[in-house]
Amino acid sequence: MTNEKTAGELKQIYKSLSWQLLEVTENAAIAAARAAGQGNKNLADAAAVDAMRSSLNKIPGISVNVKIGEGERDDAPMLFIGERIGDGDVQIDIAVDPLENTNATANLNSGAVCVLAAAPSGGLIQASDTYMDKLCVGKDAADYVDIRLAPEENVRRLAKALKRRDNRELTITVLDRPRNEELIKRLRSTGARVRLIMDGDLMPCVFSCFKGVGVHAVMGIGAAPEGVISAAAIRLLGGKMQAIWKPKNAEDEERLKKMGVRLNEVYTQDDLAPAEDLIFCATAVTPILTTSKAVLEGVSFFPGGAKTNSLVITRGFMNFVPTTHVLHAEIFEKEKSEFRLY
Repeated sequence: MTNEKTAGELKQIYKSLSWQLLEVTENAAIAAARAAGQGNKNLADAAAVDAMRSSLNKIPGISVNVKIGEGERDDAPMLFIGERIGDGDVQIDIAVDPLENTNATANLNSGAVCVLAAAPSGGLIQASDTYMDKLCVGKDAADYVDIRLAPEENVRRLAKALKRRDNRELTITVLDRPRNEELIKRLRSTGARVRLIMDGDLMPCVFSCFKGVGVHAVMGIGAAPEGVISAAAIRLLGGKMQAIWKPKNAEDEERLKKMGVRLNEVYTQDDLAPAEDLIFCATAVTPILTTSKAVLEGVSFFPGGAKTNSLVITRGFMNFVPTTHVLHAEIFEKEKSEFRLY
């Protein structure tokens, strides 16, 4: 992260940093949840952005460089690319989506999450808020599929890798967008089950590396910031991600080139998140669902506090973290809540 610290000091800082970054996504999720259900996606997004920026600024000894931000594409509130937060000696890069799936938050529907990935300086790719074609699978299928192949062939290979004799036992998640219509049609022609999602392909990409949650693969064109964040988690979990950049227009294409992005080439999780010491943190604002279960429960409020559910992944460590937050100590104590701490 910086050469000014000894290896031992850096190891200790890195160990504590994952929990400090967890607080960042937790605080953002609580702020977004308070603004949820108002029919205004920017209201919740701004709340998450403010909470995340404030929390990052309070981490002692850390200087944050935002390598991938969110908000440029739709003029939403954002942590902008190149923004620097904090003035500590230890420099880290982050790829961040303060509130993934703002539409769900506005209407209090499932699928909203506050999420970030962090790495030592230089450990995450820098690129604009654009699009990419993605293919994400877990460890068992990593050596079988290839984004350059026809989707029908990838379904066949996926079935072989996962030892499925019937494609109807496979579930492939795709963003429901006009740009993915042909892909959806071809995937359905194989007999595979296609789960269409309105927004938010980040967590499904991560869940493709989990067994038993009904996400065997994620395919199709989605947002690039989410792709980079997903790549960090997928790299940590031993899965496979392949991506091809899809600029929005000529101006976006030129910007990507200036950033060093090689258009039309296939990027993997190792290209998008090359660092060894990666940290992934995600806190659900509303329940994060798959076809078979709620993997993360959303924020719940009670007198004097709130409860969050998060996922934290680092090298060699993964944990689901339920946390009780005391937001108003006097009310918390007075109401004798079931979440009372002794």
